Parts: sequence; C-alpha cells; structure tokens
Amino acid sequence: MKIILELFGASRDFSEKGHIDFEIPKPILIKDFRKVISDYLNDKFNGNTSFLQIVKNSAFCSEENEIISDNYKITKSQKISIIPPIGGG
Repeated sequence: MKIILELFGASRDFSEKGHIDFEIPKPILIKDFRKVISDYLNDKFNGNTSFLQIVKNSAFCSEENEIISDNYKITKSQKISIIPPIGGG
C-alpha cells in the first residue's frame, strides 16, 4: 500500500516536494511507521540527528484531520501528515 507522508513545519526540510511516498507491504502502526521514516531519513541525510529528533517528537494526523496515536494502524493506502512541535513543544 502507498502511504503519502505530508510534511509540515520543520519536517518540510525532508523533501522539496512537500511529501514523501512510502510503499508499505502490510498494515503498520504509527509507532512502526516512525521507524520506517527514521530509517529513510537516516539513509538520505546520513544520520541527521535533528531530523530524527523531529520524527521522534512529532504528532501524526489522519486523512480525517484527527491527531492519531502511536497505536493507530494504517490499513490502506492514504495520506498521513507529520506535525512537528512548534516553538520547542
């Protein structure tokens, strides 16, 4: 399934397109998707710790514009937004 990660705030530095597309073979929890994103950023930006910290501290939002927890399971192709903290928290 295809997950389009929409980038907001500081996470916009992850891509010039404003989003990153991921192909995920099976349903995945947000907490595991964080790891997928971190692995991608680790490879693309040579372990940029600031980017990894953004992923760790960010909230995620569903297509329905609801904040979703780490236990939310993505079960179909969809857009998910990453919402970094603003002003340090």
